[in-house]
Amino acid sequence: MEDYPIPNLFIRGTEVNYLFVCPTKLWFFTHGITMEQESEWVDLGRFLHEQRYANEEKEVLIGPIRIDFIRKGDVVEVHEVKMGKTIEKAHEMQALYYLYYLKKLGINAKAILHYPKLNEKKEITLEGGEKEVEDALLQVEVIKSSSRPPKPVKKSICNSCAYKELCWG
Repeated sequence: MEDYPIPNLFIRGTEVNYLFVCPTKLWFFTHGITMEQESEWVDLGRFLHEQRYANEEKEVLIGPIRIDFIRKGDVVEVHEVKMGKTIEKAHEMQALYYLYYLKKLGINAKAILHYPKLNEKKEITLEGGEKEVEDALLQVEVIKSSSRPPKPVKKSICNSCAYKELCWG
């Protein structure tokens, strides 16, 4: 097991995100079934991130979290780049988790969600969100430790999901 700055907190931001996208996807991902690297949407998102934020230091790794980029100033800013708002709650929870994790390290920060295709930004603060993050972390742990994936629930986003064939094929 890798050394993490916070003992007993080994959850990645992607896992928190997937909890709110689809618990079945979370289970597959945490059990080594990764389909995303073959997704054209992931490739498009990566390209957009690279082009739009070319001057930023990208993929900042702190323990188990990988932040798209960070800006340091009077307040540390955690920046996450997303394709669209279809799964905005998942984006917000991922950002809240990053802020929660950083707070545990003694770093107070805020997060900025970037939606470059929409030319929009959204600021996220941890204020009042710690309990929601802690509840989400417990749910992630329950799903990860399960011997079987949760039963999939059909949603509109299933059509563009890299795991579609595993659930519905």
